[in-house]
Amino acid sequence: MIKFDRYQLSNGLTVILHQDMSTPLVAVNVLYKVGSKNEDPNKTGFAHLFEHLMFGGSANVPDYDTPIQDAGGENNAFTNSDLTNFYNIMPKENLETALWLESDRMLQLDFNQTSLDIQKKVVVEEFNETCINQPYGDLWHELSDLSYKVHPYRWPTIGIKPAHIENASLNDVESFFNDYYQASNAVLVLAGNFETGRAKSLVEKWFGSIPSKSTNKKTIPLEPVQNENRKKSKELMNKTKRRFKEKRRSCLL
Repeated sequence: MIKFDRYQLSNGLTVILHQDMSTPLVAVNVLYKVGSKNEDPNKTGFAHLFEHLMFGGSANVPDYDTPIQDAGGENNAFTNSDLTNFYNIMPKENLETALWLESDRMLQLDFNQTSLDIQKKVVVEEFNETCINQPYGDLWHELSDLSYKVHPYRWPTIGIKPAHIENASLNDVESFFNDYYQASNAVLVLAGNFETGRAKSLVEKWFGSIPSKSTNKKTIPLEPVQNENRKKSKELMNKTKRRFKEKRRSCLL
């Protein structure tokens, strides 16, 4: 049984502490309760885009990776249909570095056109490599769309098509950030070698002053009861493949 201490800050941030003195390391994990299921069906891929944008600089930190590396740590992130997760692992002595960095990008990302354009290109190229250029790369698009008719699980995390990311504006991404990337919609977890009293003090120092904001969560439609067999014919699959090839050509133009 894993023992942990769970509490909440006044701004709504949920904090979970798990102490493990057998390791010289500490992990700092921030989970945001937003995934592809929270997206507008006409603007998909935004949660995945934000996985990239969150490394592009924040209000007081122009470069996220360098302080982590200087502190002897490593970091990464992942996105799925239900959540977006960021984690940092470093020597216990440098716990505060990770808390400082995570709190700053929770407070306010540095929204600028240059950073957005760079990350849009990265995400679109990832779409091309994994979904368009690979044999059966569109499999999850086909299966998701076949499995769900109403619920946003009907599209994969990477989005329905590259154009949704290509057409994303600064206003679009800033609005998405304000809707979901708030303290009240996040869970902060510390696991590893730390003294509990000091850890709580540092959490309050770096996250306690972040303003409490209400999130503008969109209502997720319920999927109707499924009571029929669904399938796609080879002819329909070929039409979809031709459509993806046309999208690929448009991306190269």
